[in-house]
Amino acid sequence: MSLWLAFALMTAAAIFAVLWPLGRRRAPEGGSDLAVYRDQLDEIARDRAAGRIGEAEAEAAKIEVSRQLIAAADASQAEKQASAVPAAPAWRRRIAALVGLVLLPVGATALYMALGSPQMPGQPLAERMASVQQDRSIQTMVAQVEAHLERNPNDARGYEVIAPVYLRMGRFADAVNARRKVIALAGENSERQSDLGEALAAQGNGVVTVDAKAAFERALELDAKNVKALFFIGIAAEQDGDRHKAAAIFTMMLKDAPADAPWAPLVREALTRVGGTPPAVAAAPSAPDAAQPGPSAADVAAAGQMNEQDRGDMIRGMVARLAERLKENGDDVAGWQRLLRAYMVLGERDKAKSAADDARKALAADPDKRRQIDDMIKSMGLEG
Repeated sequence: MSLWLAFALMTAAAIFAVLWPLGRRRAPEGGSDLAVYRDQLDEIARDRAAGRIGEAEAEAAKIEVSRQLIAAADASQAEKQASAVPAAPAWRRRIAALVGLVLLPVGATALYMALGSPQMPGQPLAERMASVQQDRSIQTMVAQVEAHLERNPNDARGYEVIAPVYLRMGRFADAVNARRKVIALAGENSERQSDLGEALAAQGNGVVTVDAKAAFERALELDAKNVKALFFIGIAAEQDGDRHKAAAIFTMMLKDAPADAPWAPLVREALTRVGGTPPAVAAAPSAPDAAQPGPSAADVAAAGQMNEQDRGDMIRGMVARLAERLKENGDDVAGWQRLLRAYMVLGERDKAKSAADDARKALAADPDKRRQIDDMIKSMGLEG
């Protein structure tokens, strides 16, 4: 109600601003001006008679005042002639006033109803203040924990508390550092390693980097059923272009999942994305297909035993397979994005630039996909 009252007051003010000039009538000024100039002529004559001014000065003053008197007389005559004209100008003013009085509020209301949001409820002050207070409370809590950790740098529990907060705030580098501190101070276990891998993947803009994958593989060595580690290993396979391996991991997770597992919908969505069929609607299991092997927990654990060079060679092989697949199917914008990220993670900037050029050529016929890849290329600094 107060909103509409404010609108009504503003509309009334706008109408008044329009109608006020139309309703004013200029008072004739010619008569008063003539009297003033005549008084000035009489005063000049008196000053000359009294000897206060000379003859030449008196004549000059008379000439100037007489000129102004003639101009005032002409203006007065023009006003009299204008006042004698029929009342058409008054009618025009009234019509203009009526148009302003009607059209201004109606037009403003119609424009607001078309472009405004009259039905959108206002957010109560209490809710706005609660949101601000919540943001402040999180910042305050983080500052307090950080101050505590400065005084107690060996408090593993403090790092464990603040790490997920850093992750939600988007402070991924701080989250990675906190997760490493927890492992260094309190020792490793499967959950802590998978948490570290999650933070590393977030820091890599969603890419399961070499370090992140190593953390997930270590988590599976410690617990072969670690759900988070298995899921991200599947994501890593998907990003490498190995959809069969990813589907095998996600299918295995869903087969072993409890009926009420909160993470099952996310895994089911990932399985559908890579072209798999959820177990609930899958056909009866058949003999394993040797051409599409899926990793067992032992396979994943064995990968964790590789040295850094072997693991790097394995990753480069998966990236190479992804690049070959994109040569055959260049319409896959998500695949190009994964390939660019992979090259950047591996530090192969030249290959990333070459892949960017190939992606632009392959997606040239699709403006939307071309725009997506262009945006990614700009964000990675691969232009030029």
